[in-house]
Amino acid sequence: MREEFRADLLQVGRTLVAMAEAIQAAMQRATHALLKADQTDAEQVCDRDAEIDALYRIVEDKVYDVIARQAPVASDLRMVLTALHVAGDLERMGDLAKHVARAALRRHPAPVIPSELTEVVERMGEVADQLAGKIAIALINLDAVVAAQLERDDDVMDELHRQLLNTILKPDWPHGVETAVDAALLGRFYERYADHAVNVSRHVIFLVTGENAA
Repeated sequence: MREEFRADLLQVGRTLVAMAEAIQAAMQRATHALLKADQTDAEQVCDRDAEIDALYRIVEDKVYDVIARQAPVASDLRMVLTALHVAGDLERMGDLAKHVARAALRRHPAPVIPSELTEVVERMGEVADQLAGKIAIALINLDAVVAAQLERDDDVMDELHRQLLNTILKPDWPHGVETAVDAALLGRFYERYADHAVNVSRHVIFLVTGENAA
């Protein structure tokens, strides 16, 4: 029974890593589509979101199956429930990447982001990429130190989000309300992506240490 349980956990762990890699690729493509008005990349993100959802269902089904068959307790139960929480946050990160891609498609062939916001959105995309990459590393190695770094990356994302909002709220903003609303929503998508990454980091820290992250 113990060997079977370890095999189940290994499958869940590999699926979570696959999800982390998929949401990283999704946001990379979504950001490129947003900045370059790239219809192909945007459509790929939307189409492949179903793959991320399927990975989530694999984790969910396996966790429920393990609980039913193995009746885990204590640290074993913590492992399987943490995996379910992590999968939920990763799935929502995939949804947020899809929201970014849909925003790019909504205005195609016109760009969504005006030149005044190009630099800050590029940086938000870079931070999002770093977050997802660190999630994959933390999950592969069960590394609480790497997981803890995501809090600092989230602080950077929050500052970039503030910069974006400050730009669109300036009295001399030249692009009108509709473009400002689009930009504000996009900023929120990136900011929420980072928030879910922090949730994952806290779950990993709890799994490794048994203590809730502050």
